[in-house]
Amino acid sequence: MNDKAVATEARVVVESDRDIVSARQQGRLMAKQLGFSPGTSTLIATAISELARNILMYAQKGEVLIRTLEENGNRGLAVEARDRGPGIPQPERALEDGYSTSGRLGLGLPGVKRLMDDFRLETGPGRGTVVSVRKWVQ
Repeated sequence: MNDKAVATEARVVVESDRDIVSARQQGRLMAKQLGFSPGTSTLIATAISELARNILMYAQKGEVLIRTLEENGNRGLAVEARDRGPGIPQPERALEDGYSTSGRLGLGLPGVKRLMDDFRLETGPGRGTVVSVRKWVQ
């Protein structure tokens, strides 16, 4: 580890494409500081980008919270993407590969789930959506 302090938390309000880039960059930086490989740092940044893009596309506004973790001597990164949008009407379908309501061919939630070690989705019509993911340093 270098002498630079590792940021323990970052919060990015997502309201524009610029905010997606900011969340992605912040996540990559924190991942590298924690000791993730450059490749894994990029995968984490990709997952964050997808989550932030979903906020912008479906809810117009939300936030991404990125924080460092330490549990039982293991270090990791937790990402929580939350919005107060319309919610996901069929969450089980949203987790199926190839399912898209936007017509986009992005990673989608199944891709985010594959890239990260832990994945949790809380949503419902009119309740908004919270996606919580974690990645552990190997």
